[in-house]
Amino acid sequence: MNIPNFITFLRIILVPVIVIFLIQGFYAKALIIFVIAGLTDALDGALARLLNKQTELGSFLDPLADKILLSTSFISLAIFGLIPGWLTVIVISRDFIILLGILILSMMSVTYEIKPVFVSKVTTALQIATVFFALLLKTVTYDIISYDWIITLSWLTALFTIISGLIYIIKGIKLLNRNA
Repeated sequence: MNIPNFITFLRIILVPVIVIFLIQGFYAKALIIFVIAGLTDALDGALARLLNKQTELGSFLDPLADKILLSTSFISLAIFGLIPGWLTVIVISRDFIILLGILILSMMSVTYEIKPVFVSKVTTALQIATVFFALLLKTVTYDIISYDWIITLSWLTALFTIISGLIYIIKGIKLLNRNA
């Protein structure tokens, strides 16, 4: 186990801490832990490249940790009414479809390389921003941010989530057709 992989494991361990704080109504603490988890995402990747410690385990764990963090955050925030439930369904469905596609490609022995497209990076940034601002809305008492702003951000996040999902579906179909 190297340092970047340890930091990735730390991000996974922070997920239940966020949920516990949300259950207890400690939104500021949940926001702080979410930000720390986000920073670990940047840190583990930077350290892996800087220390030349990129591993197969790390390339698997890092996106898994991201999915666990974001999926759990979306589900929890939807349950507590901080983000729209329909957005959570879109986010989780996209991830499920991508995982199903990977499973199908693997079962059919189709070689593929998981390489995020630019729109999926924008999607991830918007998903992170949605969680961040939803938690911030419950944390600040000023009129800096309103729920209407969260709804607007939710629609933008949904749009990019759908577009990136469609791009991955199209790529998967092309791979299947090429190997048929």
